[in-house]
Amino acid sequence: MSTLIVIAKAPAPGRVKTRLQTEFTPREAAALARASLVDTLSAVQAAAASRRVVCLEGEPGRWLPRGFEVVEQRGDGLDERLAAAFEDAYDGTPMLLVGMDTPQLRPELLEVDWSGYDAVLGLTEDGGYWCLGLRTPDRRALVGVPMSTDHTGRDQLRRLRALGLRVGMLPTLRDMDTPRDAAYLAAEFPGLRVSRLYRRLQHAAHPGLLFDQALGGATRVVATGIDGRTVPSLSELERWAAPADEVDRLALSRCEGPVLDIGCGPGRIVTALAERGIPALGVDVSPRAISLTTSRGAAALHRPVQEPLPGEGRWGSVVLMDGNIGIGGDPVDLLRRCAELVRPDGLVLVEVDPDDDLDDTTPIVLRTPTGRRSTPLPWARVGTRALLRHARTTPLHPTEDWRTPHRAFLTLRRSA
Repeated sequence: MSTLIVIAKAPAPGRVKTRLQTEFTPREAAALARASLVDTLSAVQAAAASRRVVCLEGEPGRWLPRGFEVVEQRGDGLDERLAAAFEDAYDGTPMLLVGMDTPQLRPELLEVDWSGYDAVLGLTEDGGYWCLGLRTPDRRALVGVPMSTDHTGRDQLRRLRALGLRVGMLPTLRDMDTPRDAAYLAAEFPGLRVSRLYRRLQHAAHPGLLFDQALGGATRVVATGIDGRTVPSLSELERWAAPADEVDRLALSRCEGPVLDIGCGPGRIVTALAERGIPALGVDVSPRAISLTTSRGAAALHRPVQEPLPGEGRWGSVVLMDGNIGIGGDPVDLLRRCAELVRPDGLVLVEVDPDDDLDDTTPIVLRTPTGRRSTPLPWARVGTRALLRHARTTPLHPTEDWRTPHRAFLTLRRSA
């Protein structure tokens, strides 16, 4: 029999699983960490052992089952904390220490036959290790071993052997650090608590979260209909983040200042207007979009278009580029709001779908490469003819429509 040690952090938002936050909120990442820890503790609880110890950073919570002793982590780096964990848990029996990142481990993996071994080691696919066992504490076995690298496992094995220890190797496992790791575990081990939670979170992401993360470069997203078919015109983040192109500048040549850019995204349109000396303000519901726009030196406001905005009724032009006529899923409602924002005889510039007859108000869904998808986002896609029909019920009348090989535009004016 041996002592089983779990070294863990209390699963508090922002303090655990930061690499999962490329696709999950800090709260969601902490929930996944908690589920992974509970799965790990369940396996440890089911394994044969003389003692079970949690070496913890933070405070214990309801996730901690009965039968576990708790000792506080001590030491500066992870190498020192691991060495101290062995020292603090030692009672004369061999010790096996595991982390909280391999929830798929089975109780039988923890029931080590120590015959002929002074130490045991289980590597992970990313170059680390998921468990380390020692017959007796020995700081020399750990202190100074580089941690959290793609060669930590190899370095740890080399250190153990350099001390003359006989090392038994356990199976290599995959730990859960990234969204792809979580997706793998959910697919291969569907019965785990962490896998069940992952599947629930996969299908319930807030669209704004995925859009913000994509703007920040943490992941990629594509927009699809609820049928799963990609909507290319709503998946062009790279173009939106680039400087305004020739077609953008042609469209903006119609604008009369000051200009309000609704759904400004990362700010290429507001920036291009400012470079022309035209006063402009961007508005967007994405905090990351506002941050990117202001970092370009342009003005932007974090606010939905339907909430009160500066200069209502005095804007020379309102622009809805990149299909932003779809915001909210109701083109008539959005056109009426634009009519409230512009001055009498003001201009509304709309980029429409190149398909003149398209009039689709079904929601869209954002999806990531790992399969995470958002809840449906109300949106509309309309072509020129459809927009003209919608405009008839508003104070706006069409003045010009034009197109390039791949994009189409329509301008309307508010009746004086």
